[in-house]
Amino acid sequence: MEAADFQQERKPVIELIELTKKYSDVTAVDHLNLKINKGEIFGLLGPNGAGKSTTILMMLGLTEPSSGFANVCGINATVNPVEVKEKVGYLPDNVGFYDDMTGLENLAYVGQLNQLSRNEATEKAKRLIERVGMTNAAGKKTGKYSRGMIQRLGLADVLIKNPEVIILDEPTLGIDPRGVKEFLELIVRLSREEGLTVLLSSHHLQQVQQVCDRVGLFVKGKLIAEGDISTLSAELFSKEPFIIEAGIGNGIALNENSDSAQRLKDILLEMEGVTSVEYKKNVIKIYCARDMSAEIANIIVGSKIGLNSLSKKEYGLDDIYQKYFENEEIT
Repeated sequence: MEAADFQQERKPVIELIELTKKYSDVTAVDHLNLKINKGEIFGLLGPNGAGKSTTILMMLGLTEPSSGFANVCGINATVNPVEVKEKVGYLPDNVGFYDDMTGLENLAYVGQLNQLSRNEATEKAKRLIERVGMTNAAGKKTGKYSRGMIQRLGLADVLIKNPEVIILDEPTLGIDPRGVKEFLELIVRLSREEGLTVLLSSHHLQQVQQVCDRVGLFVKGKLIAEGDISTLSAELFSKEPFIIEAGIGNGIALNENSDSAQRLKDILLEMEGVTSVEYKKNVIKIYCARDMSAEIANIIVGSKIGLNSLSKKEYGLDDIYQKYFENEEIT
């Protein structure tokens, strides 16, 4: 690949520069800077009212920023909102269809609105309905659709104009757990196979963690952290990024103040890299600066107390989120 081609490939598809939105004395989005590259699935994570939806509206040119810029696919969304809409597919949290029309009819109608002929729109609608796993419901009126079916049809609706970017605003609200899993898997598959850039706005930590390449933690209009899970974890928990959890005692209840338990705790604390040790009945947690699973296992086995199980805990998005709240003293 030529150097110029590589630079173009790495050029951000979405670039927000000092993006700010104020309503009277309330700042909904506060000097937001963010870059999202081609093909990424980026999770914009934050509680309700954090400013996620306002950010999306500015990216789509549906509301003007008080200051700053939102560039999408190299287009200033405020100056050229129509051009942005041609490149971006948007699925709001409550997508609407004509209840008295079938899924196929709704989708074909959208295709015609996007300047396809009637035959082209119908054929493309059929392909997309199959793509999102809705073939069996294509002839059913959407007024009878479940929430999960509506969202799948909404995703097909988003794809009908061949977008470069898709923006999903709380897309899994009201969907049952199995439907959520299937919907998220569909998003990942479409992104990888079609090369789509996806911005997923949500307040559901676990869902974002399952599918996103990177996340941005958004609170009170501010992006307080941004990166992949491992990078954020390393930054926050640099002193003790690993927790080794060991089940001990060979079925014999241990008192943490017993001589054998105290002796084991002292030995573990003497190990280089161990920062702290906690007992809870027959489970011991060892906080470490590095992965010391093998060394800890040898120590416990050598202590004759007995090792029943050993596992390594990795910090997830929930831990990271709570830690940032703690550090930022956000209320």
